[in-house]
Amino acid sequence: MSESTAPPKTVLLRRGEVHSPADPFATAMVVERGQVAWVGSEGAADAFAEGVDEVLDLDGALVTPAFTDAHVHTTATGLALTGLDLSGAPSLEAALALVRDFAAARPGDRVLLGHGWDAARWPGGRPPTRAELDEAAGHRPLYLSRIDVHSAVVTTALLDLVPDAPRVDGPLTADAHHAVRAAAFAAVTPQQRGDAQRAALAHAVSLGIGTLHECAGPEISSEDDFTGLLRLAGEQPGPRVVGYWAEQDVAKARALGAAGAAGDLFVDGALGSHTACLHQPYADAAHHGIAYLDADAVAAHVVACTEAGLQAGFHAIGDAAVDAVVEGVRAAAEKLGLGRVRAARHRVEHAEMLTPESVAAFAELGLTASVQPAFDALWGGEEGMYAQRLGAERARGLNPFAALLRAGVPLAFGSDSPVTPLDPWGTVRAAAFHRTPEHRVSVRAAFTAHTRGGWRAVGRDDAGVLVPGAPADYAVWRTGELVVQAPDDRVARWSTDPRSGTPGLPDLTPGHDLPVCLRTVVGGRTVFVRPGE
Repeated sequence: MSESTAPPKTVLLRRGEVHSPADPFATAMVVERGQVAWVGSEGAADAFAEGVDEVLDLDGALVTPAFTDAHVHTTATGLALTGLDLSGAPSLEAALALVRDFAAARPGDRVLLGHGWDAARWPGGRPPTRAELDEAAGHRPLYLSRIDVHSAVVTTALLDLVPDAPRVDGPLTADAHHAVRAAAFAAVTPQQRGDAQRAALAHAVSLGIGTLHECAGPEISSEDDFTGLLRLAGEQPGPRVVGYWAEQDVAKARALGAAGAAGDLFVDGALGSHTACLHQPYADAAHHGIAYLDADAVAAHVVACTEAGLQAGFHAIGDAAVDAVVEGVRAAAEKLGLGRVRAARHRVEHAEMLTPESVAAFAELGLTASVQPAFDALWGGEEGMYAQRLGAERARGLNPFAALLRAGVPLAFGSDSPVTPLDPWGTVRAAAFHRTPEHRVSVRAAFTAHTRGGWRAVGRDDAGVLVPGAPADYAVWRTGELVVQAPDDRVARWSTDPRSGTPGLPDLTPGHDLPVCLRTVVGGRTVFVRPGE
């Protein structure tokens, strides 16, 4: 019997700090048959010691629910981990040097794949030309996606594989980008794909992530990639993978084993690539972006998914795209009934440019906002990419997490990896210390959005929290002193008032070290142990 199919052990964890609303002072926990069986004090733990398979001495470590990353591209994440990653390149010249080194080190690759360049952060602000890439890659096929994965630069040799692609000397977007991306990823062998997926899954659990929401689709990966990932996740120990397939063919999504015809079903593109759809033109380009779906198409898809018992979901970043989603979902609710649409928990991915009216509509329609706080950490601020694209005033309105929470909109946090890295505590920090202060939420609220919020986004209200009966998906952390964040963003020592019912969390104030994952457990089975622990 394999480790993934063997019955999970009964384990007593003791002498630690257990983050549980059932007991804010809990220092011990019992896991049995893949579920949390008991949470309580060290003094009461002795009663369980003889009836368990294993006793784990926490030695003061913190135990929390495992994180859920609600928006991931697993194979692309693995390819970035094992391949050419340009996200740290400080200049165009440095990026080209990395391409040269990578091409020299991978003589057998049919197509060279790379990710993460961001010309907005380089001196001069321009992407590489096709001639520069041709030279750096040795005139081999090369695909380099921009950090937001909504545009790419490629070599002439790759364009030769896609005869209909325009021969522009710059980034490709929209259909042209989808065509060259498909050609590039078609060259990835099954072995390369499997290796990339295993690398991404292993990296996730090393960070205390117990569940990934894979956002796949015909313009993002392939059916074989999607079904292969779901199969791999079911066969080997690792994180749970919930799959979303971004196509308007509801029957196809169901046949592929998807939880919804959702995820990156594009209503628009991305701000960095000037393809997010806006009501007003970009500050640095004389157009409004690209609209892929209108409100009528959104409404038809929501009706079809609701009637089929599947989640619908849409990628929408610009304010015009968000409004198209709201208009379409509202039209579906008028046809099917508001209660039925709300019960389906349809999703909107990214949802960056929101107005007070669209926030209220999300709450009314029961839409889950699947958002990425690291976007603000990377691109926010008075001089960041958002301000370049939109101007400072519009940029300050992006990613209004506090307004969403005040309105009662369910939040699920993710990374959109490889757009931003898998980094759960960094994500919590980014939300709690948003570059625009009025959009900040407490560490506790951000932590909940990155744990329980991801489970709620797939219709599970009984998980993502360490209480008896919940799935035993948890992580053990080495961390500093636990604190509670006050409403004005100051941190204070944990209150000893038992009436507060508020367990502490690590101090995530910028400058403090983030917690280090020592162990990750999914369904009661240990899927990661840090070497030396």
